[in-house]
Amino acid sequence: MKAKYCKESRVIRTSRVFPNDVNNHNTLFGGRLMSHLDQVASTSAARHSRRECVTASTDSVDFLHPVRPTDSVCFESYVTWTGTSSMEVFVKIIAEDLKSGECKIAATAFLTFVALDQHKRPTSVPQVIPETEEERKLHETAPERTRMRKERKQKSKELTAFLTLNYPLEQYSL
Repeated sequence: MKAKYCKESRVIRTSRVFPNDVNNHNTLFGGRLMSHLDQVASTSAARHSRRECVTASTDSVDFLHPVRPTDSVCFESYVTWTGTSSMEVFVKIIAEDLKSGECKIAATAFLTFVALDQHKRPTSVPQVIPETEEERKLHETAPERTRMRKERKQKSKELTAFLTLNYPLEQYSL
């Protein structure tokens, strides 16, 4: 399977922030931002693998600056690293004040997707080739994020052994 450049999976999507997109603090709803980033990240994963892909995890979303109704918000995503069937996708969210032109990185995120074959089973994906300084940095730091992701997943599995399947209201019934 031939390796692909990060730029081959790059997706850029820019939107305005409208009144129905904001919360009671008059900033972009975190959930709205997360919905957009899952969409662009899944498109990057599909472009890279040319397969159906599922979100395996949202590894991190770091909200760095609020996005206001006077801003546009640009989502840039691309595959930074691959395993056998998994792909790490980085998403950079840039807010631009539409009056002043000032831009800020409003958030960053890492998501993991798995490529599926025609039987809905994990299937292999091409390796990724970073070119820019940003891509190289993200690629070289990916093994540490992968290690942390695996540890977190194992801890989540261990925690589920203590969780109940009771419907939440059952415990409060008279």
